[in-house]
Amino acid sequence: MTDYRYRGSELSIFEKADNWKAYWGAFVRPYLRGDVAEVGAGLGANTSRFADVAVRRWLCLEPDADLAVELREKVAGWSGREVRCGTIAGLSPQERFDAILYIDVLEHIEEDRAELAAAASHLRPGGALIVLSPAHMWLYSEFDAAIGHFRRYTRASLRAISPEGARLERMLFLDCAGILASLANRAALRRRTPSARMILAWDRFLVPWSRRLDGWFRFKFGKSLLAVWIRTDE
Repeated sequence: MTDYRYRGSELSIFEKADNWKAYWGAFVRPYLRGDVAEVGAGLGANTSRFADVAVRRWLCLEPDADLAVELREKVAGWSGREVRCGTIAGLSPQERFDAILYIDVLEHIEEDRAELAAAASHLRPGGALIVLSPAHMWLYSEFDAAIGHFRRYTRASLRAISPEGARLERMLFLDCAGILASLANRAALRRRTPSARMILAWDRFLVPWSRRLDGWFRFKFGKSLLAVWIRTDE
């Protein structure tokens, strides 16, 4: 149990971003096996996307007690799924995982380097540490500040906090078309919380274009950054 309370109100809105979650989820699925830990699971919008993945154990870590209660109700009855109110720091030293997920979470954590080092210490050899985060500080907006983002990442800044004993396997920019929506919000709309209409418009019209164009850009341009490390030491 923690005293942390998430200050954002956008979780239920982004839960409806079906195209986006299916898009980045396709890159993540190959690494999900055995025992999985999802850090900052929120309301379970991402957890539910992987409900069909056959794993021994899927541990949802959520520091907000109220969100953890809602999440526990959502996953009740799902095979191997469990919810714990806490963070990576609350795991016992013996707990090991084959994959650990930070989906739009790491940017909320001030000591991000220490966080990834702690997460890597709970990976089995060959296990995957997966981070999806917002990209480019020049896109930082009132929305980022309102929901507690300390930063947005670049390839260089995310690579710089790579945990020891882990090899960076891949780093991809995703959602090149979505940059248009982020720029519009930063420059003109200046909304602290996007509306459901805005999210649905981005998800229905821009994300499909990103799926076509990201590969053409060789995943070197986009508003989100996906990184995967593999633990190599014992």
